[in-house]
Amino acid sequence: MAAGFVKREREGQTLQATDLVHEVYLRLIDVKTVPLRGRSHFFAMCAQMMRRILVDAARKRATGKHGGGASRIELSDVSNLSVRKDRDLLVLNDALEVLKGNDPRKAEVVELRYFGGLSVEETAEVLHISEGTVTRDWRMARGWLLTQIAKA
Repeated sequence: MAAGFVKREREGQTLQATDLVHEVYLRLIDVKTVPLRGRSHFFAMCAQMMRRILVDAARKRATGKHGGGASRIELSDVSNLSVRKDRDLLVLNDALEVLKGNDPRKAEVVELRYFGGLSVEETAEVLHISEGTVTRDWRMARGWLLTQIAKA
């Protein structure tokens, strides 16, 4: 799951999959009051934590102290769009937060499917809904998010 997240991240980033897993582990050992309801629920929690870590890292890179979104470009990497990937992640996160306010279940479906890498079946199990509902929510949420991202 972490490797999938890191692959979608910008080129030249310093956060590796192992680092991401370690950071999630450190956050998980502090979570003692949340009862786990099985494997899928555990992965859902991990996906949510990974999303937060990646968004925090993207925000940090966008601050003036860390270059204000500017990136080092090598002559061989002129077409590198790494800053755009950070921006896209932040725009996606903002749109997902709006979706969460409008339709929390659809936002959870996106988080579990996109960030968690869960299948339709696993997502249905975690949310206690049918696979058909997951599929419909996934399609509608993706369409809505794509519209919101295009506006940004």
